[in-house]
Amino acid sequence: MKGNLKKYNSKRDFNKTKEPVGKKIKNGRKLHFIIQHHLARKDHYDFRIEWDGVLKSWAVPKGPSYNRKDKRLSILVEDHPLSYRHFEGTIPKGLYGGGTVMLFDVGFWEPLSNVDEGFEKGILKFALYGKRVYGKWALVHIKDENWLLIKENDNVYGYKDIKNYNRSIKTGRTMVEIENNDKKVQNVFESVLITNPQKKILSKVSKLEIVKYYDAVKLRMLPFLQDRLISTIRCPDGVKENAFYKKHFDENKGLGKLKVGKEVYYYVMDNYGFIEEVQMNGFEFHIWGSLKTKINYPDMMVFDLDPDEGLSLDKVRDGVRDLKSILDELHLVSFLKTSGGKGYHVVVPFTSIKSWSKFRSIALNIGLLMERRWPEKYTSTMSKAKRKNKIFIDWMRNIKGATSVAPYSLRLRKNVTVSMPIKWSELDKIKPDEITIDKAIKRLNNKDPWEKFFYIEQ
Repeated sequence: MKGNLKKYNSKRDFNKTKEPVGKKIKNGRKLHFIIQHHLARKDHYDFRIEWDGVLKSWAVPKGPSYNRKDKRLSILVEDHPLSYRHFEGTIPKGLYGGGTVMLFDVGFWEPLSNVDEGFEKGILKFALYGKRVYGKWALVHIKDENWLLIKENDNVYGYKDIKNYNRSIKTGRTMVEIENNDKKVQNVFESVLITNPQKKILSKVSKLEIVKYYDAVKLRMLPFLQDRLISTIRCPDGVKENAFYKKHFDENKGLGKLKVGKEVYYYVMDNYGFIEEVQMNGFEFHIWGSLKTKINYPDMMVFDLDPDEGLSLDKVRDGVRDLKSILDELHLVSFLKTSGGKGYHVVVPFTSIKSWSKFRSIALNIGLLMERRWPEKYTSTMSKAKRKNKIFIDWMRNIKGATSVAPYSLRLRKNVTVSMPIKWSELDKIKPDEITIDKAIKRLNNKDPWEKFFYIEQ
């Protein structure tokens, strides 16, 4: 059954809802499933399974049941985009689906029969590997858009009634907390209730302009921030006066904390926490290479190409191409962004690394390979003396506790630049420090060059 997002997009006004725009994406190695608790006109659960680049979706009024005698009505609705599996928040009243959406469960599913034939014949058998919903299940077609969701016989025992779970599997929030937080965010952005909004930060850019920028990019930037430990550059009195690097938790709403060793770090939980950090003058965001839920399993490798003083931009771009050629040889999919400074960043998503030591070794060996293949051009050593007329392939961002600047983050440098995701084909067209706030906002109208980032499995 082919995926189609035309109906999904036609039903939504993306200037008013925070739901993601529908874009079809090629299936990865594993198939995702999600269940969302949706308090709309009628309280129900949305059951979604990945197939043909979309999420095939059913509205289940009572939600799934582990009792095999229960045959839960499931109404087939329009296909949803894969990015919808990250969505949690409030759809404004009056819009299609208006109400609060909470991520109830996430995981992977495995077909136990031919899926396309199953849709055609009206019976799908599959296994779910979630945190709350697990085991063998079946969807049986009755009539029109009506199906039945039934628990199959297996060895899964001891699961609670789903009504006992009233908090988000992702953020730990209740439906009421999600709704209240979204109201706060809406009020902040609509009324711009920030302290000293006209205060100039750098190059005549005001705090108000920075808040509006982060509001504009939040849907693309938040997936890189949420549930990932962060550090920020805070500037309480402007960039040149008393700016400091903040990496430890304090008692701000919307921010979570995690103890790693003796240190207590922090992370953004949601939209409200994001704008709260900006309100507290945190203007430049740096992120860890692992999620806080999997702190010892790094998933984002970053290479910073840092040229020696006076080295031409052409040579820097050659360095980016050479690095990509190495990654291509290793069958690693990579993504490109501007640094907002002198060079470019090449980012490689991972799903299979089990330790920081292995992660560090891979990054170092890639740097060493470039140095040995082109010794006159590159060095993997930080020493300024050894960097003369060369590009430093900075692999050291890939150590536990190290950070790299987040995609879409502002850089508090001359003209207030952006570390902007770009297409590989734009390498020769965009300078590392070329994207400013205005240019970044205009680029949001274009197709997301990193739209497949979270779906790469390697």
